[in-house]
Amino acid sequence: MQSIREIYRIGKGPSSSHTMGPNEACRAYLQHHPQAEAFKVVLYGSLAATGKGHLTDVAVNEALGAVGPVEIEWQPKVFLPHHPNALSIATVAPDGSVSDEWTFYSVGGGAIECDQLPSVQAPDVYPLNTMTELLNWCNVNGKSYWEYVYEIEGQEIEDFLSEIWNRMQESIQNGLDHEGVLPGPLHLRRKASSYYIRAEGYKDVLRTRGMIFAYALAVSEENASGGTIVTAPTCGSCGVLPSVLYHLKKVYDFSDRRIIRSLATAALVGNVVKTNASISGAEVGCQGEVGVACAMTAAAATQLMGGTPNQIEYAAEMGLEHHLGMTCDPVCGMVQIPCIERNAYAAARALDANIYASYTDGLHRVSFDQVVKVMKQTGKDLPSLYKETSEGGLAKVVAKKMRRNALAKGRNQENPKTDHKI
Repeated sequence: MQSIREIYRIGKGPSSSHTMGPNEACRAYLQHHPQAEAFKVVLYGSLAATGKGHLTDVAVNEALGAVGPVEIEWQPKVFLPHHPNALSIATVAPDGSVSDEWTFYSVGGGAIECDQLPSVQAPDVYPLNTMTELLNWCNVNGKSYWEYVYEIEGQEIEDFLSEIWNRMQESIQNGLDHEGVLPGPLHLRRKASSYYIRAEGYKDVLRTRGMIFAYALAVSEENASGGTIVTAPTCGSCGVLPSVLYHLKKVYDFSDRRIIRSLATAALVGNVVKTNASISGAEVGCQGEVGVACAMTAAAATQLMGGTPNQIEYAAEMGLEHHLGMTCDPVCGMVQIPCIERNAYAAARALDANIYASYTDGLHRVSFDQVVKVMKQTGKDLPSLYKETSEGGLAKVVAKKMRRNALAKGRNQENPKTDHKI
């Protein structure tokens, strides 16, 4: 497995696969083509299908536009064999000829791969690659998952996780402060601040749920508006983990050091899925994004609440299992509907998984690794229209309604009603 630094990336939304990844690919290409004066970029598959809603063209132009003109070609019906999120970048000579074309793949969470540039892919640093192996290590050594992270990556990983935690808290606070309407044709109103205010008026369980919803909405809305967030494991699922950790810190007054250690455990869970399946919505649907975020969060919460390694693994298993088959069907190709609400619900579900696991001895029939295998196969079996192409599911239904409303509005404007006095 790769470093957990590959799971947590600080960047601007709305999409790790569609904005962060392509932007990184363009920058990598530019480093190796410093003399280039113009570029041609071709977006393929899911990257093209929902690229405009995810601001992929903005990310590409931000990286290459300062150097020279950029021609972008959209090929949503063409899927390259390695991954649904693919783009090619080439230089364009003054005579219009195209040369030195490189193909990049945005494989999820902001990570990229490129056949012409193998060094762009992070190396593996963990010898253990499955949850079963990690659980056995914990039980044999009498240690917890976070201690394995520190053993492999060194004590300095704590500084990195400290920065991640600070940025997560900032994204919550920024999201609670901002109000108004999110950018895009959906005209979706921000809800985090109103949820927070209403939650303050409740007690006990209702207040807890309201606060978690408010925190998750805050981060997800910041992401949808292009604000700075932390992938956990992706931009589209960035609200789940910070919301629960922020809530638990405020309620139980956990130290930042304990929170940071829980972040290490959460990252291991995400890493196992990324290594053995996928965290890309374009490859396996939303089960690989919100589902994995829920599993990561359930594990982190269970560790904070004193769970054993077995209970932590069980909580993570439930967090992922009960998201199996979840489609990725963003309306208008934007990380707003249903993505924002899914973050809030997954945060609450992660706490439920923690509570359920805490009532048990941690022993159960279905292992986390088995669920990961099922998730991978389920993702393969899902038709492409349910994997971040906005051609099916909610995206299709809501888009039809929006078109009907637009047509009706146009007809009303062309034939305005007039009042006749008698």
